[in-house]
Amino acid sequence: MLQCRNISNNNSDTGSSDPSAVVELKRGTGPSSSSVPALSGPHRARQFIIEELEQATRHFNESNLLGYGSFGLVYKGLLSDGTVIAIKRRVGVPRQELVEEVVYLSGIWHRNLVTLLGYCQERGYQMLIFEHSPNGSLCNHLYDTGKDSTTKLEFRQRLSIALGAAKGLCHLHSQKPPIVHGNFKTANVLVDENFIPKVADAGVSKILQGIEDASPSHMTSVNVFHDPEVGQMGIFSEMSDVYSFGVFLLELVTGREASHIDSFGSNESILQWVRTHLSSNDFVDRRLVGSFTAEGLKDFIRLTLQCMSFPRKQRPEMELVVLEIDRILEKEITLTTVMGEGTAAVTLGSQLFTAA
Repeated sequence: MLQCRNISNNNSDTGSSDPSAVVELKRGTGPSSSSVPALSGPHRARQFIIEELEQATRHFNESNLLGYGSFGLVYKGLLSDGTVIAIKRRVGVPRQELVEEVVYLSGIWHRNLVTLLGYCQERGYQMLIFEHSPNGSLCNHLYDTGKDSTTKLEFRQRLSIALGAAKGLCHLHSQKPPIVHGNFKTANVLVDENFIPKVADAGVSKILQGIEDASPSHMTSVNVFHDPEVGQMGIFSEMSDVYSFGVFLLELVTGREASHIDSFGSNESILQWVRTHLSSNDFVDRRLVGSFTAEGLKDFIRLTLQCMSFPRKQRPEMELVVLEIDRILEKEITLTTVMGEGTAAVTLGSQLFTAA
């Protein structure tokens, strides 16, 4: 949902992303209209009114600002019934296309997807209202910044996060017609109090494409998660999402931002970078030492490369990706829990490529 940056938020401890906290928000006439029974499944999109959103954000106070995403500024809000929300706001006139997409997307619910609650189009703004995840984006906990405060995510936990995110994407692709995320990246994988992952921004790219006055810059800016095969046409597919997921897996294993890898930018340079660094001591995140088996890590990296394969027809569908991550995780749990096997160092070298 957001670019990976830390912005001060005085109310960050009040958030909740428990599905039971997602209320069915039907069209109302005031702030009190949101007090309706909670649901754990699909709900109807609600047309929020500007007054209740202003009340929820203290008139969009800067202290409620979470960051900036593809749809514009993102604010944290607290509704009168206690529901914590995230509001994405951009300048724009009311558009029926936005309403239609929101109505459709709000009916899609999954444990590993951030729920779209509704919309508001008033006073020259277009707004999307989502459930809020209190722990923010995974990238705030993943990247190895060298600071002691960085969250230490062990290998099994990273596998679990990868599995949840894969299930979220798989659910989108299983819709008829399939929903292509189009902007999947680590910054769009949010985590709740228990580090349950939720894929954010699903369908937002399509909403932006459907709005005539939408700026095309969100699609043309350099993004290492975007499939190079998409090219200048800007046409994304399920396999484009798979590629993006592969870059996400690469960040999980390296603990580094893909955008900081200078050689990224084409299919050959990515594979060359991996080949060059795979057997070096700085490829695997040093915080993972002692928390993985060599076999599990090898399988994980092999899957990462398969997701980033060229041409795209060689990539596995997300359904198969889910099954493979689940297999790796189950085996890793067995080996590290029952047998107590953990690897303090790993040297995989080019053998990974001959096996991939």
